[in-house]
Amino acid sequence: MAVYGYARVSSTDQDVALQEAALRSAGCEIIRAEKKSGTSTEGRTELQTLMDFARNGDTIVVTRIDRLARSIADLAAIVRTLEQKGVALRATEQPIDTSTAAGRCFLQMLGVFAEFETNLRRERQLEGIAKAKAAGVYEGKGRPATIPADKVRELAAAGMGPSAIARQMRISRMSVHRALKADAP
Repeated sequence: MAVYGYARVSSTDQDVALQEAALRSAGCEIIRAEKKSGTSTEGRTELQTLMDFARNGDTIVVTRIDRLARSIADLAAIVRTLEQKGVALRATEQPIDTSTAAGRCFLQMLGVFAEFETNLRRERQLEGIAKAKAAGVYEGKGRPATIPADKVRELAAAGMGPSAIARQMRISRMSVHRALKADAP
């Protein structure tokens, strides 16, 4: 009967050190950590390795349930898989322990709140994007265009080819093609 830890952060500039320390303090013998979004279980190889490796009587520990999943569907699938294998799930910062009825109940409630929080964040992001678009300061992902598209189109209309335009303007041919494509119907 082993105790395994799982630590996760969403972006590469975040650090799992605090989670790992808490998991060690909780008695985790092996800790798997990764820097991946929690909105899906896709591509989370460390989590999958841990779930595949855990055996009947083992326990997987996380610091908080949102480190494991951000949607009810993913959380339910993970918990169901662990229960079928006889593996318990515990959280160090929340009263979650799937080996008890109260712990399972609290887990389900927190899962609902984690998904709600994710949906709220997504709504706020979309509202911000809509507001920026309405103000004319958002044109999609990436930085604002720095290539004078009108100059590219002018040179192309004068019969100059994309390679020659790129050389003259000291830009890439792809930038030339993008500028010309933006002008197309």
